Order: sequence, then structure tokens, then C-alpha cells
Amino acid sequence: MSAFKGIPIAHDPRPARSGEKYTTPQGFTAIKDGIKQSAAGVAGPRKPPWLRAPMASGAQFAAVKGIVREHRLSTVCEEAKCPNIGECWNAGTATIMLMGAVCTRACRFCAVDTGNPRGWLDAEEPENVARSVELMGLKYVVLTSVNRDDLADGGAAHYAAAIRAIKRRTAGTAVEALTPDFEGVLEDVQTVLDAQLDVFAQNIETVSRLTHPVRDPRAGYRQTLDVLAHAKRHRPAVLTKTSLMLGLGETDEEIRDTMTDLRTAAVDILTLGQYLRPTPNHLDIERFVTPDEFDHYRQWALSLGFLECVSGPLVRSSYRAEQALARNNAGLDNSKLATQPAGTR
Repeated sequence: MSAFKGIPIAHDPRPARSGEKYTTPQGFTAIKDGIKQSAAGVAGPRKPPWLRAPMASGAQFAAVKGIVREHRLSTVCEEAKCPNIGECWNAGTATIMLMGAVCTRACRFCAVDTGNPRGWLDAEEPENVARSVELMGLKYVVLTSVNRDDLADGGAAHYAAAIRAIKRRTAGTAVEALTPDFEGVLEDVQTVLDAQLDVFAQNIETVSRLTHPVRDPRAGYRQTLDVLAHAKRHRPAVLTKTSLMLGLGETDEEIRDTMTDLRTAAVDILTLGQYLRPTPNHLDIERFVTPDEFDHYRQWALSLGFLECVSGPLVRSSYRAEQALARNNAGLDNSKLATQPAGTR
């Protein structure tokens, strides 16, 4: 039993299946993995060998998992089923997801649970996050979150509190905030930027033509561009960053146009990765982009003036984020992926 606003809630002991509704410990309903079950959902095409990720195991992985559990933290690594969780956690890094694990939006590419938290927030979370960052000894941390359209400021003040708490405990830790779009309210964007932030990120996700149906109707291609452009105007010293998924049906011309739009908004860093369907209820994969193509797109981005473009099949928004300015594709060598035998990576 648990309670939300004093009302006892009984829980089904059986874990929810993907696409099913369930009741959270806080008492509101959510949909597991974000998208309702579909009778049409079928298994996708077989993954090529360059998309095989290492198993999530090891002593450091267990240590990070223990810290995450002890301090009641959510991570996008787990909630979004990131394929790099083993690599990142074994390196002692994690992308911490603020404000719970239930999102008010239902983007059709995303496996985060969907529901309405009805204003619930964990007031202790900012300090718990800062304590966890200190225990992990992180020099670079990425804070992200679910969308919280149920909050008046979209959670901007909560973000700012977490950033300031980290800086108080470990002043030398660089903080990247991968935020929601705050429904385009620029004052809320400024709240996050003014909290001693080092990198501001908001993901454009896909090209203009595919924004809907890929993203929730409340998201928008132009809205994200406006948020990113305002972030750079308001705090020019803060690096701005965004991410684009490939393999959803976009054309090369659309990829190039999106890069151009992002540079017009003065975005500094771009990441490119392969869309992988998290469950049969989510959007289909239209194509698998090859490692050579990812290298080609990276060169396009650099030629347009991005400080760096981290580009590869398994790249995600915060993958090797601390290495993004090394000007070396964050250490990735895509040329080896296409020829390396399966099981050796």
C-alpha cells in the first residue's frame, strides 16, 4: 500500500506489460513504455551486426545501480531502454532523469511511461541527485527529465534546484541539462540557464516533415528551434546541443536542411544516432543507417560549423557527453563497426 495526497492505493502485484495501464506508487495511472498496445504491433527487422551492444554487467555497473536505487533516482538509461547502459554505467557515469519516470507526453519513438503525475514532485530529489553525483565522483553529469506539462513551469525550478545543489557539493562538476521544451515558454528556459549551467540541450529528434507523428502533438520542430536559439542568445557562454534520430524515413536533403536550421539557431553540438524501436507498439524502423553513412553525415555537420557532431549507430543524446568537444567523434571509430564480426564488440 502507498498513498497519494492521503488516499491509500492498492497495487496489482503483477508488473504491467508493455502498453498496459497501471497505478504508480504515487497514485496516478500511467501506460507502461508510453504507447498503448496495438494489435498491429509486430517484431521489427533483424538488427545488423553493428548494432550489438555489450551486456549490462560488471562491478562498476552494480555500484552505479546501487547508488541510483539508494537515492530513489530515475535514469533515462533504464527508463528509455538505452542500449549503452552497460558501457556508460561501467564507466561510472549515468544520465539522471528528474521528476520521476512518468511523462505527460506520448512520443511514438519513446519507451518512457506516459501519464499525468498531477503535480507530484519529490522535494528531496535535488539534494539526492547532488549527493549521488558526489558519491560517483563525476566530473560531468547529464540531467534530463520527463515532460511535466502538469507543472506551471514545466519543472524548470526543479531543474535549477538540482543544478545548484550539484554545484554546491561539487563545484568542479560540469552539468548538462537535457530539458523538455517547456511548451516554448522562454522564461522557464531562462530559469534553467541561470542556474550555473554548462551545456543546455533540447532534442529536435527528427526532421520537420516527420515531427508529427514521431513526436507528441505538443512538441514542435519550430518550437525546439526557438528554445535552442533563445538559450544561446540569453547565455552565449553556455553550449547548446541537440539530437537527431535517423532511420525513420527522412531523406538526405531533409537531414541537411535540419542541420542548416540548427546552425541558424546557433546550436553548437549535434548528435546523430539510429532509431531503434523499443517495443512492437512503437514506430517502425524504416532503414538501418550504415556506419559509413553516419561518418558522412558527421562531415556534413562539421562543414556547416558545428563544434562537434557525435555520430554513430548507437549514439544517444548524452552518449560520451563529456568527450563531445574532443573533435574526434567522442572516440568512436565507425569504420570498424561495419566489418567487425558480431559478438566481438
